[in-house]
Amino acid sequence: MASAPIPRLLSIAGSDSGGGAGIQADLKAFARCGVHGMTAITAITAQNTVGVAAVHPIPADTIVAQVRAVADDIGVDAVKIGMLGTEETIEAVVAALELVGDAPVVLDPVMVSESGARLLDEGAEAALRERLLPLATVVTPNIPEANALARPDALGEGGSDAETLAQRVHALGPDVVVVTGGHRDDTTDVYFDGSGVVAIPGRRFPDGAAHGSGCTHSSALAASLALGLSPLEAARRAKEVAAEAVRDGLRGLGAGAGPVDVFGLQRG
Repeated sequence: MASAPIPRLLSIAGSDSGGGAGIQADLKAFARCGVHGMTAITAITAQNTVGVAAVHPIPADTIVAQVRAVADDIGVDAVKIGMLGTEETIEAVVAALELVGDAPVVLDPVMVSESGARLLDEGAEAALRERLLPLATVVTPNIPEANALARPDALGEGGSDAETLAQRVHALGPDVVVVTGGHRDDTTDVYFDGSGVVAIPGRRFPDGAAHGSGCTHSSALAASLALGLSPLEAARRAKEVAAEAVRDGLRGLGAGAGPVDVFGLQRG
């Protein structure tokens, strides 16, 4: 008897040359969750633990071609979307999603890097909000990103509480919103699917390393959906995977923020 095919996960995101975030983090999280990872690269960054030195967007037709290549031959069971950068890239991804059928889509609205570099053009925020959010099964903003999505002039400002932000972002069209807790003292994630708010508590690891934690969280959530979990179960599982990766994060790599570690390479 032939074995069931392994779930096939597609990351549509940017490349982090330092290996801490972007498609590099996504592929590691996919492997950690036991699924096969594929990529459609949206941008190449010159990046390390200290900051982002350069960003080179990939042409729109090449982004669509990458998705078509894997969708036609291998198939796609779920999609994780990360760094997009420009309005042209967003429009390419909207077109590319038509190639993956009804695969669930997890959108991590990457706007600013861990080091503070802007990774989404200001002019592209409206396209992200209006064109991609309605196509998302789950969107996973942190507090600054949720503020920017809910209130266009508020990127990086304090804004509303997580519960209110989750409801405001949900009104923009995604099926589910998970406002992640990594950018506030309370690490609780806030889950909202239109019927009620659910708190997903977590632990803070002040001695851990967090670069790539958002990528890891959204990738683990997408993988969990492909493995058959409900969105709430997937959000809880993603919280666990990301927290463990921060706890085991690699310290001492470079002069800046160390990357998360989903494999526990330094344990024991």
